[in-house]
Amino acid sequence: MVQTLLLALLFGQTSQAKGPNIILIVTDDLGARDLGYSGSTFHKTPHLDMLAAESAVFTKAYSACPVCSPSRAGILTGQHPARLHVTDWIPGQASKPSQRLLRPDDLQSLPKGVVTLPKLLQERGYATFHVGKWHLGGKGSLPTDHGFDVNIAGDQAGSPRSYFAPYQSGNASFMPGLEKAPQGEYLTDRLNAESRRLIKKHITLDNSRPFFLYLSHFAPHTPLKAQDHLIAKFPGKPTPGRQSNSIYAAMIAAIDEGVGRLRETLEQLGIDKETIIVFTSDNGGLCTTEGPNTPPTYNGPLREGKGYLYEGGIRVPLLIHTPKQGKPLQNSQPVWGPDLTPTLAQLAGVKNVPSAVDGISLVGSLQGVKEESTSRNLVWHYPHYSGQGGRPGGVWRDGPWKLIEFYDSGRKELFQLEKDPSENRNLALDEPKRVEAMAARLKAWQSEAKVQMMRPNPNYLPNPAAKNGIITLHGKTAEVTGAMLRFEPLPHKQTLGFWVVKEDAAWWEFTVDKPGEFQVEILQGCGNGSGGSVLEISIGGESLKHKVVETGGFQEFRPFVVGNIKVENQGRKRLDLKALSKPGPAVGDVRQIRLIPR
Repeated sequence: MVQTLLLALLFGQTSQAKGPNIILIVTDDLGARDLGYSGSTFHKTPHLDMLAAESAVFTKAYSACPVCSPSRAGILTGQHPARLHVTDWIPGQASKPSQRLLRPDDLQSLPKGVVTLPKLLQERGYATFHVGKWHLGGKGSLPTDHGFDVNIAGDQAGSPRSYFAPYQSGNASFMPGLEKAPQGEYLTDRLNAESRRLIKKHITLDNSRPFFLYLSHFAPHTPLKAQDHLIAKFPGKPTPGRQSNSIYAAMIAAIDEGVGRLRETLEQLGIDKETIIVFTSDNGGLCTTEGPNTPPTYNGPLREGKGYLYEGGIRVPLLIHTPKQGKPLQNSQPVWGPDLTPTLAQLAGVKNVPSAVDGISLVGSLQGVKEESTSRNLVWHYPHYSGQGGRPGGVWRDGPWKLIEFYDSGRKELFQLEKDPSENRNLALDEPKRVEAMAARLKAWQSEAKVQMMRPNPNYLPNPAAKNGIITLHGKTAEVTGAMLRFEPLPHKQTLGFWVVKEDAAWWEFTVDKPGEFQVEILQGCGNGSGGSVLEISIGGESLKHKVVETGGFQEFRPFVVGNIKVENQGRKRLDLKALSKPGPAVGDVRQIRLIPR
């Protein structure tokens, strides 16, 4: 009875006996803060802003993984991707000697027989269309093998062969269905046009059946390519720590224009009042260097981005527009991609949604009806080293509390997201009982879900010497302890920073082939007013001291020779870095330490 009333509110008394049309738009690497309605002042998204003004806007929406393939598996199945053993982008990258743990043997495609949203909708009588990126397997695991009647452009590829026609890379095959295209046509425009064509054809030939369109954009994934006339709308040079990439902005503008044209088509066909529109992304925005013209975006105040388990890597935009939604509805409950399968299935009138799904239906939230639990638990499992520098780990979110456990070091970080949405202060040392309880629940879930775990790398070789014998200990390979100190991966930083608590410390593992005496050099930066901290660098029983020098800025790095230190014997060693004093607001930033043979 409650469901009937909710659906009547969402669709009116004509009640959609055949089920509403559904359009699910998923973008690639679009950050939660990349749209006008969500806070961006650089990117221009008037059509999405208008859609948001007529939709339920989920301000704390998450992806199921910080990278693409698992997130997409979660969206299309309602299951946690770790249950499916799809835990990394496909095919992923091989394990490296520099990594303490080996990646698990995760699947390279969506498992056969898994129940998907398009399969459920097919059984309900829907025509199902896939347009764009698939990235959940090749032959035998294509969209048409998992419930789609039509597939355009979708195969095993995670990035486009080309953003401009011809849609082919070298002698590789064309993107499916895009073999014919005028020279220079832009891919995002083509995918939008194909979507409108399929809708028009369907309505003309068989309007008795509802349709499900999964429009899965490749944009704004790298390589960053956009049309000149759109790039010109975003003048200026990229500025570190701000959204300022004109190519990326133009790619988003093309997505936005497509949303506007799609809505115009629905109105022209007279089906806008019969159609649900959902807009989201597969993971957070890429904020690190990954090819020409990158980084694409900045996710601040959220921490980090794609490839990381921090909020910037897993927070995404989510809009759900239903025909009777005439004003914006802000919803701040934590939701995530796997919720879309049970939500859209319920809206379509599907009766046999599998009970094993990890998502929950958000239908009640679409009219402001509170869900049974607004403090639900969410969990992530990412047993991989990401290409962006993120480390393998698991997350347990309980209300405002978020625990991250890193699998390679065992380090645990605890954040209270309502008070600290930027995840600046690790409260693990202040809340040991809470950490213990949340870690136990994460472990219990991992056992129940039968997730794949990593195993030790027998060929682990941390920070070996270069051919010239120099051992470079970069901040990105450091382990940190304490509340605030961290490695900051943004391109203009690339440093151990946020060192505002004296007791925080860092350490590195490294490998010595030729023992002996080494000159120790530190690459250090320090803002005015924070100089004078004394650092101690220790290897074994020997240590050196360095007084931090003001360099004019924390990212204004200068090398300083600290002294000489002797390293006995070959093998794996450890260097410790700690502060003995901190007279100013911060200790300083450390990008790297070098051990130079004498």
